Amino acid sequence: MFPEQRREKILELLRENGSCRVQELKKIFQVSEPTIRQDLETMEHAGLIIRQHGGAFISNYSSFAADIQLERHINMDRKTLIGAKAAEFVNSGDSVILDSGTTVTEMINPLLTKKELKIVTPAINITLALGKEPTNTIVMPGGEFKAPTLSLTGEKSVSIFSDLYVEKLFLAAGGFSLEAGLTYPSFVDLPLKRAMINSAKTVYLLVDSSKLEKILFASLGCLDKIDFLITDAGISQDYVKRLADINIETVICGETGDI
Repeated sequence: MFPEQRREKILELLRENGSCRVQELKKIFQVSEPTIRQDLETMEHAGLIIRQHGGAFISNYSSFAADIQLERHINMDRKTLIGAKAAEFVNSGDSVILDSGTTVTEMINPLLTKKELKIVTPAINITLALGKEPTNTIVMPGGEFKAPTLSLTGEKSVSIFSDLYVEKLFLAAGGFSLEAGLTYPSFVDLPLKRAMINSAKTVYLLVDSSKLEKILFASLGCLDKIDFLITDAGISQDYVKRLADINIETVICGETGDI
């Protein structure tokens, strides 16, 4: 892997987790500690990160955490369409799990018209927004706070799902592959994602087309657990067919209507 590619991957990890230790990055990328430190120094000089105490964190960590809003990433127009379409699958009175992340967050405004929802979510911003509706019931797992997604995660966030069974899960992923399944920048979220999947009758995966066949470091698999994939018009018809072959129904959102 070229240094530029490695630094891009490091930035993805920091955006997902908020911070990373040098020793963690050394193990992930199988390079020496001086190499990682040089990467972090280069990224800090570019204004992308801040180095501190044997690791680094994203440079705008404090600003978006303090504002209780997610950093806006690329493809937000696609994510907005996907979030709006996903919200159409929710009816007043439903029990749902809403994952954290930018795409699922785009479900918030369309869901403000729904009543008596029973919502389980690790996302603090979703809790605050949909908790304003007095007829909604919101349940949050415990766990470690992750600033980039304004969510709680880790092993301690899993236990609550052993006693839950909901109608619908709206799930996010860092990447999706027909070979590797659901993939994420790091391993920290995998237990929580698996627990959410196992607690839902129907699983809706929300990913924009740039994430299709994008394979990140940590693979959850779970292709057989996905019922619907909601994405944008960048997906090919051949890919739609391949998804249908493994019993995943595709819902495609387009600028001028659903395709």
